[in-house]
Amino acid sequence: MNRSHFFAQMARMKLIQRWPLMRNTDPENVAEHSLQVAMVAHALAVIKNTLFGGQLDPGTAAMRGLFHDASEVLTGDLPTPVKYFNHEIATAYKAIEQNAEQSLLAMLPAELRTAYQPLLCGHGEDDYSHLVKSADILCAYLKCEEELSAGNREFAKARERLTTMLNERMNDEIRYFLDVFVPSFSLSLDEISTPDF
Repeated sequence: MNRSHFFAQMARMKLIQRWPLMRNTDPENVAEHSLQVAMVAHALAVIKNTLFGGQLDPGTAAMRGLFHDASEVLTGDLPTPVKYFNHEIATAYKAIEQNAEQSLLAMLPAELRTAYQPLLCGHGEDDYSHLVKSADILCAYLKCEEELSAGNREFAKARERLTTMLNERMNDEIRYFLDVFVPSFSLSLDEISTPDF
């Protein structure tokens, strides 16, 4: 039986630092971010299903969120201002990401690739892709909230940009998450230790 390097590569997500051009009071790596995106994607699916007539599988949403940045173990985290500096760079980087995703998929035993293909390469225009992208933006927004609450003004412009992005894709489940869960991210531990319900 051949050996696979796939999970050894996935374990390296903890080594890829996010926000590399910015001063961070609390550094964040891709593994931490991916876990949070998975939790938020799951929550958005539950909110949509429970309150707004959705039909999504929260487990699928969570798994897609968990693997959404997996390619960064091969590419690193390219800062947003660089990644989207112009159309040519954005297009070239998208091709690099897709190549990295295919490289990761090829590391898996052939008999497992079908199961992992939608997790590693699921960046189409389906409901899960849209939901995971919303969760990704929400988590970046939450990072900005935490940094600003710690007095780090370095994240003020990023928060403005992410607010615009959230407003552009606003829907019922994002609004619910923003109203119910986001305010707590600017509070202290003592303030969030007592439930409001």
